[in-house]
Amino acid sequence: MPFEHFSLETLISQYGVLAVFLGAAFEGETAVFLGGVFAHRHFMTWWEAATAAALGSFAADQAWFLAGRYANRLALVQRFLKTDTAQKVNQLLETHPTVFILAFRFIYGMRTVSPIAIGLSSVPVTRFVILNFIAAIVWAVLITTIGYLFGNAVEMLFGRLRLHVHLVIAIVVIAVVVAVSAFVSRRYLAALYRSASQGSGK
Repeated sequence: MPFEHFSLETLISQYGVLAVFLGAAFEGETAVFLGGVFAHRHFMTWWEAATAAALGSFAADQAWFLAGRYANRLALVQRFLKTDTAQKVNQLLETHPTVFILAFRFIYGMRTVSPIAIGLSSVPVTRFVILNFIAAIVWAVLITTIGYLFGNAVEMLFGRLRLHVHLVIAIVVIAVVVAVSAFVSRRYLAALYRSASQGSGK
């Protein structure tokens, strides 16, 4: 490929779906949101972005679950288990197992440690696979759609922007949303944890 044709648009066109898959696996909402923006810009279809996001998220959480179930002596797993978040996850898992498995990827800061803790619990593998798959689809469709609609809204307000300008706006919005989500999630998690503790008599 000649250097002069090596552009951001070319990279996204060729590797965007893979980037969404890997981003969903290792990062989370930002990559999936941008996948929706990419779909709006016609670098990929909406269903390609949503599918890549769902599969990436599902694969990563299955890997962490299996690490907790079958490789719990690994230093990385042990480090996660010593965190305060892991203790809260265990408490919530005891009181609301199904709801928690469906919801943990929507709670900021719970994405990685939760499937490890679930793997260490008595939750059957088949049950986790089914619930994790359902949650991954819902999460991917929701975030991808929000990104797509955001791209559409930006174009309606400002016209057809240059790609890098569009992405900068998207990243700024994501940063604000993540900050707000982190605050709300901490409040919600604290309330849910108190409820679970009271329910278990602790």
